[in-house]
Amino acid sequence: MLRKFSRRTLTFPLTPSRPGRLFPQLASGCARWSTRLLLVLLAGSLLFSASGDQKRITVYSVVANYSLPVTEIGGRDYVGLLEVLEPLGSVSATSNGTLWTLRYNNSEAEFTADSPHASVRGGALDLPASFQLQGGRGLVPVESLAQLLSRILGGPVALHLASRRVFIGSVAVHFTASAARTNRSTVVFNFSSPVNPMIATEPGKLQMTFTHEPLMGPSSSTLTFESKEIPSATYVEENGAAEITVSGRVPLLASFSNDGRTITVGPAPQAPPPTAASKTPAPAQAAVVTPNPRAQTPGAAAPAQVSATASYFAVIDASHGGRDPGETLASNLAEKDVTLAFARRLRQEFEARGLHALVLRDGDIDLSVDQRANLANVAHPAIYLCIHASSMGHGVRLYTAVLPAGGDDNGPFRNWSTAQSTFLPLSQQAAAALQNGLQSQGFAVRLLMAPLRPLNNIVAPAVAVELAPAEGGVNSLTSPEYQAQAAAGVVSGILAVRDKLGGGP
Repeated sequence: MLRKFSRRTLTFPLTPSRPGRLFPQLASGCARWSTRLLLVLLAGSLLFSASGDQKRITVYSVVANYSLPVTEIGGRDYVGLLEVLEPLGSVSATSNGTLWTLRYNNSEAEFTADSPHASVRGGALDLPASFQLQGGRGLVPVESLAQLLSRILGGPVALHLASRRVFIGSVAVHFTASAARTNRSTVVFNFSSPVNPMIATEPGKLQMTFTHEPLMGPSSSTLTFESKEIPSATYVEENGAAEITVSGRVPLLASFSNDGRTITVGPAPQAPPPTAASKTPAPAQAAVVTPNPRAQTPGAAAPAQVSATASYFAVIDASHGGRDPGETLASNLAEKDVTLAFARRLRQEFEARGLHALVLRDGDIDLSVDQRANLANVAHPAIYLCIHASSMGHGVRLYTAVLPAGGDDNGPFRNWSTAQSTFLPLSQQAAAALQNGLQSQGFAVRLLMAPLRPLNNIVAPAVAVELAPAEGGVNSLTSPEYQAQAAAGVVSGILAVRDKLGGGP
């Protein structure tokens, strides 16, 4: 699971006084979260929180932003009311036959199974469809949430029904977009609060998906720009998320600045055709300035040693490890174990093709992202592959870096946060080749971009590979057949662009 995104799964963006002014009921209980609920929300509202066909509803508030599954009953969308309120305060529910009673802070609401009539804080309220009681869970129609929550919380609630997005109070993030004044080939998006969307690219299109930010779009869903390269963008809301799709006549690339409040979209740099003199990229020899090259995580095990005389074609980085288990994929399966097993399988596949590969974490040890990048850069590989695993969705997701704006180099010293910049075109070519190789093995593959460390810090082509289960379920991730098939797809894809990558034996 890609937990190194700086995505705010649960956010507390405002001062404590604001929720008290808007929602006295919400403010009194916002600190009393159970550990169980926090883990559920963290797992449930990550980037790939569900397969693409699962309906979701997203709630935005001054306390937390979170996503929940939707249940369809009789052609209507329902959601558990207790689950909606649990992140917002102290809540409990009891059932007595067909009567279901919910207590939120000092409020009480009563519902009757298979009846649309309810009582909230002593006042009658009619739901647009009957209340459902299933295994002790109280389910209410999604379309009732604005009226129902405003009664319970004591403040304004807005519901975007078509996209299933709920806004509690004045939490919306707004944006403007226009062609840059100094460079009409780029478009600048300015947001009222920091954002961190998932970014995916394909020819002529760059898509930004806002899963956890309460983004609200302009009055028109289509934006036009005075730019020949980027003529337009569209804004849509769907399935608990908002999306901005930028259309371009050239391949596009996004960069972040202003602490996440500005995203600049412009033409992606094009890699020059390889020549005999440029098989090994020269920038890999440049010094890279790190925040603290010798820093190690307190108490961490010593990292793997990289020989200065060894020549590695591939550096394989098994994510997580040691005290960081990554995602709990199953009751007895941690992400760190899957990534290490697959990293070792990849090494075998490379070496079977006569190519030397290094596994950075060849054991259950702690490695910081800076340590991983330092070790990879010392090895000067032709390709760096960072391995992740997720229980959500199916297939494989491939990521290349999104770099922050600025970060200029200083003579022979490369800026740590943008060290990947020179290699990004080659990274994207490698990701496209990986996609072809994995698809030839029968995998569904998505190409994405993300501000994921340590990709930003690598001075070589760098791609993150995230494995998701086959149709057989999460245990397929440890299947020798699955791992062999995935490894074959990865290595065959890399070999298809080996002449462009250069480096290694």
